[in-house]
Amino acid sequence: MRNWLLALVLLSAMSVTNAQQAKDRDAIYGIMNRQASDWNRGDIASFMNGYLESDSLMFVGKTGVTYGYKATYEGYLKRYPDRAAMGKLQFTFLNLSFPEPDVAFLVGKFHLERPEKGDLEGYYTLLWRRIGGKWVIVCDHTSG
Repeated sequence: MRNWLLALVLLSAMSVTNAQQAKDRDAIYGIMNRQASDWNRGDIASFMNGYLESDSLMFVGKTGVTYGYKATYEGYLKRYPDRAAMGKLQFTFLNLSFPEPDVAFLVGKFHLERPEKGDLEGYYTLLWRRIGGKWVIVCDHTSG
């Protein structure tokens, strides 16, 4: 009887954890899909809503490391000055894991369809944190 009760408690805890991870996965994918829509409308300011609005935000790209929300935003504006450069963005999600309850790690691929400039694609790794009940990107490493 005691083992049965322990098994029931463990199954219940696993069920709650799996349900929470499913909610967190949906929330993160929802943010990513909204970001792609914002990008495809040419709205970089709204696209940035997925990032931590802080000086501690890190963006790692082919030119090195950029620190801070404002510098990351300005970097996007510089690299993508117009709709032709921005193109149409598509994300592919390859792996999403939760090493801790309020931490997520997403690996994926991006593709920019840019008929006038030539397509661009590469991979990204995003470190997410749940801060104040909201998932935000705290580190973005994008190659491409």
